[in-house]
Amino acid sequence: MSTDIPGIDPLLALRAPQDPACDVFLTGTVFLDIIFTGLDSAPVRGTESWARGMGSSPGGVANMATALARLGLRTSLAAAFGDDHYGEYCWDALEQGEGIDLSMSHTVPGWHSPVTVSMAYEGERTMVSHGHEAPAPTTFPGTVAGPSDPDAPTGTAPTGNARASAPAPHPAFPQCPPRARAAIASLVPGRSEPWVATAARHGALIFADVGWDETGRWELDALPELAHCEAFLPNAEEAMRYTRTDCPRAAAHALAERVPLAVVTLGAEGAYAVDGRTGAAAQVPAIEVEALDPTGAGDVFVAGFVTGTLADWPLADRLAFAGLTAALSVQEFGGSLSAPGWAEIAAWWQRIRTLDDQDPAALERYAFLEELLPTTARAWPLRRAVPTIGFRQ
Repeated sequence: MSTDIPGIDPLLALRAPQDPACDVFLTGTVFLDIIFTGLDSAPVRGTESWARGMGSSPGGVANMATALARLGLRTSLAAAFGDDHYGEYCWDALEQGEGIDLSMSHTVPGWHSPVTVSMAYEGERTMVSHGHEAPAPTTFPGTVAGPSDPDAPTGTAPTGNARASAPAPHPAFPQCPPRARAAIASLVPGRSEPWVATAARHGALIFADVGWDETGRWELDALPELAHCEAFLPNAEEAMRYTRTDCPRAAAHALAERVPLAVVTLGAEGAYAVDGRTGAAAQVPAIEVEALDPTGAGDVFVAGFVTGTLADWPLADRLAFAGLTAALSVQEFGGSLSAPGWAEIAAWWQRIRTLDDQDPAALERYAFLEELLPTTARAWPLRRAVPTIGFRQ
């Protein structure tokens, strides 16, 4: 986590005493990601391939949670963690390393952590995953002690090597999600997520993405939680299939009839957004970078857009910031490892203005960063330590 620019809070000017303690709430499955980079080609059957780089980090929903936390948002995650070493590593990396609130999360005795092995080559990635669905919690999150302190009382912090618990018991998620400024939901066709409506009723702005529709129906009516969403952020292919259009921009306008904000990511062309309340539209081109590993770039984009929306930035600035954070992320490997913080953003802005071949109009697109960033930053390029399982502090 970037710690050399402490204190940047994108919501500082908007905070009030009555605001919720949590900026963004999200839930999902945490994976242990093992990432191989530096492969010249896809592994060939019957042969052994050696990668020039490797890292491990929390993945799955942890990619989004980490991206949000590194941008200065107070982030709360509800997730199941295995009681194996992988689960302990992921819990500690998120709670201690990234400052993410895990009081709504819980440890599942006898359940092993889901694992994804990701291989990055030729600008793309191939993944192999294994895991089982976690059983529903039998006690309230926040009352489950860590694996090395099973007898810790409710509402107290476990001692020793145990995972921290909540300071006080509270109703279990998903019946009662915490009060938050925003919540992020990953919609699945045909699957109901009642917590989304509850969070919206309590004042949270709901931001939703969606995965590939395995049923092949691509029906918006199969996503009932859209009715509670502030913003919907599919990619171009998903947007066109859901709206039966042949143009991602037309798809965005069609989606804006369903949600207040429709944001369609266009890959190398950037992103296009439509404000359904005003009819205003904005498009920002992508930043050209040499991609090392695209894992988690979509999550980082969403985190950047959520940040800009909560900070009440203009629509085009939100798109530009989201695209910038995603572009910075693909230059490092690993989903949560690669999420940029303000140190990386400041270093990029300082460096990009010193290059002679920059288009002044393109630089002007990011001029809003001036008011957010310090006047000095660490030299570019930045290099993070790559955490992996087994190293001791």
